[in-house]
Amino acid sequence: MALVWEKRTGGSHYEVRRHGASIRLYSNGVFHSQWNERDPLKGSLWELLFLPTFFLPPERVRSVLLLGVGGGALIRLLQRFVAPEKVVGVDLDPVHLKVARNHFGVHDTELVCADARSYVSDYLSDSHNLGFDLVIDDLFGHCDGVAERAVAADETWCRQLLRLARSSGGQGASPGLVIANFGSRGELLDSAWRSAGIRQRLGGSWTAELPGYENCVLAASAAPLERRHLLRSAPAAINPSSPGCRLVSQLRRLRC
Repeated sequence: MALVWEKRTGGSHYEVRRHGASIRLYSNGVFHSQWNERDPLKGSLWELLFLPTFFLPPERVRSVLLLGVGGGALIRLLQRFVAPEKVVGVDLDPVHLKVARNHFGVHDTELVCADARSYVSDYLSDSHNLGFDLVIDDLFGHCDGVAERAVAADETWCRQLLRLARSSGGQGASPGLVIANFGSRGELLDSAWRSAGIRQRLGGSWTAELPGYENCVLAASAAPLERRHLLRSAPAAINPSSPGCRLVSQLRRLRC
């Protein structure tokens, strides 16, 4: 892999590398993001995080809040295949935001350098702020070269994300969708998403996993979520019903 750019600051080492047609971001050796402009749907972990978006019809996804930008690959996927009108990306690391703009080609996005918990609390404290059709929690840091969740999914956090996931249309607010990334299925099952107080607020919840990866992705909403809706809208390259699907995902309902 060819080194495109690197920076050392505050005890962290950042590298942007090119692997064939793909651009990659590494932070302290942890592989954070990858984007291939010519062939963006290759069956990677980022597409697993993107796939549950299609539980909502693409035309319903007008506003997106992404907590944890990394290099911005997920933003590029959303803009390419869903085209939301508004995308807000929040990341505590200013270097990640710089890489997203300068190397991953992230544009037409509000990028905010902030602690996600503080941003969410402040946003919810202002009653004039509208909700988002889609809220994605991809908050990962790194410890000793291993990626780990940066914000615990406790009950307060889960309630806040569900409050954020509400779209405002002509008939008032309707439930949006929360997608959350976990390091393992066990980590998800141990989180407050499985607590009685949160489960009673959910109309639908699913998990998505990839063979060979420990990560487990949650899709949750106060509204029902139907697999048939996802299969109707997801691009063929990541659609589980498509013969040419590259994303060998296991999609299953999360039972109460």
